[in-house]
Amino acid sequence: MAGDQARSTPPRFTLRTERLGPLPLVNHFLARLDLAAILARHVPTDDRRVAMPYAAGLGILLRSIIVEREPIYRQGETVRTFAAGLYGLAADAEVRVGDDPLGRALDRLFDADRAALLTEIVVAVGQRFGVRFAQLHNDSTTIRFCGQYPTARRGRRLRGRPTPWITYGYSKDHRPDLKQLLFILTMSADGGVPVQFRCAAGNTNDADTHRQTWDTLRAVAGRPDFLYVADSKLCTREQMDYLDRHGGRFVTVLPRSRLEDAEFRRWLQTHEPAWELVWDRPHPRRRGGPRDRWSVCRAPLPSREAWPVIWVRSALLALRQEHTRRERLAAATDDLTDLQRRLRGPKARLRVAHEVDKKIEAILARHQVARYLTVRRTTRTEHRFRQMRRGRPGPDTPYRKTTRRHPDLEWRLNEATVAYDRKSDGMYPLLTNDPTLTPAQVLEAHKGQPTLEKRFQQTKTVHEIAPVLLKNPGRIEALFTLYFLGLLVQALIERELRTAMRRARIAELPLYPEERRCKRPTTEQVLRLFSHAERHVLLHHARPVQVFHPELTELQQRVLALLGVPARAFRA
Repeated sequence: MAGDQARSTPPRFTLRTERLGPLPLVNHFLARLDLAAILARHVPTDDRRVAMPYAAGLGILLRSIIVEREPIYRQGETVRTFAAGLYGLAADAEVRVGDDPLGRALDRLFDADRAALLTEIVVAVGQRFGVRFAQLHNDSTTIRFCGQYPTARRGRRLRGRPTPWITYGYSKDHRPDLKQLLFILTMSADGGVPVQFRCAAGNTNDADTHRQTWDTLRAVAGRPDFLYVADSKLCTREQMDYLDRHGGRFVTVLPRSRLEDAEFRRWLQTHEPAWELVWDRPHPRRRGGPRDRWSVCRAPLPSREAWPVIWVRSALLALRQEHTRRERLAAATDDLTDLQRRLRGPKARLRVAHEVDKKIEAILARHQVARYLTVRRTTRTEHRFRQMRRGRPGPDTPYRKTTRRHPDLEWRLNEATVAYDRKSDGMYPLLTNDPTLTPAQVLEAHKGQPTLEKRFQQTKTVHEIAPVLLKNPGRIEALFTLYFLGLLVQALIERELRTAMRRARIAELPLYPEERRCKRPTTEQVLRLFSHAERHVLLHHARPVQVFHPELTELQQRVLALLGVPARAFRA
């Protein structure tokens, strides 16, 4: 009986484990931005009955996007697994975290003046992190939705504000069967830090978004003469004239549909441009492969707007285009050979001429080789002789001749067209309205666009923006605003670390798995480095007695020092 009593007596001492993860590091950057105060000013909590301030709820969702990426209905469980206070709430307030207060916080964010909110945050980024806005890059992607979303339709307003129209359009995710929204993002060339974001209807043409985007960026930068870099959708007379009249500078890709493109490629057949070699580097992925050479030249004639046209030539792009053309020609030839074999077979079913023509057109369109292959439908004549009477044939046996005509085809390679296109392989034109920029500077500005594509990739993979588990279009747009802020914070962490590495002349850090060296670390690798950080609290009769803080590794301490995060952030 004494043994049973001993087993029922609660132990005097217990050990509680609390997760820290990378949240102390993330909170350091949020504090540098003073993001909590900015959210509280623009999304105030006016109702005293609200148990959790709206700004606190938005801070929970923002931290989850950066660190945990859990759906809204699981935020309460996630918050309670971390040490108290890391999500910006007091310990007694964490029990009230649920999907309803977080949803109401998204409603208030949708109702707020989000343009003024984002402008104040971006201005704070420039002041407190020294991010420059001299060169800005713009592009867009699509976010897909599973479902019908009948309330997210054209012209619908929610509490007086227009809601985004979730509808079908050109899918950049290659899912035309799903509805979507257009996610428009602009970033600074200084560290790839996002500086502007907005949503548009899923069927919006990219060419119609630049004027509004540029006006917003002019307010953020405080001047119109920053360099605006965008893809070929900017190259319309209305958009470019608007920027030029208002003192804007831009660099864009000249589309193949413009006459200037065809004129230069025709001129190139008999002339050799004065190429200027800008970059000559080893192959980025294959050791010992062909070198990565980039050259530029100014076109002999300006554009029809009298602006300079800069032509770019890439050695690796030329090899890739030549290889792609050969692959397409080989695949089209195989398909044509297979079609010819079917037409010549004893049981050919394709006998009508227009059906054969459709097959030929489909093959040429699928492989995009109509310029290089000339395919002609022909007629194959087949003669048969049959006895006119029964019996063994002899010298005088009469025969009846029957003639049948079957469709056939033949093709040839247009070698002159292949040679014509091969002259301009690896080349594409850039257009700018700033004549003071050298061709090398124009190329360098345009080469920043892939960083923007990387931000889109991080949004869809690392931050998992899709699938969107919300039905209210207002909350969806508010949640996308938080995803933009998540991208902003992770870009600042990445920029600070890389800048500190250059300042300290550190070429690489062992941040990859198995301590492999990393030359250009990303925020994802930094957060993963601290993902298992935790502390232990010794309790005596449920009262804290002693706290055992995490023992940071040498690499963790080094990264914190480079980021300017004090080690005591993990001991608070």
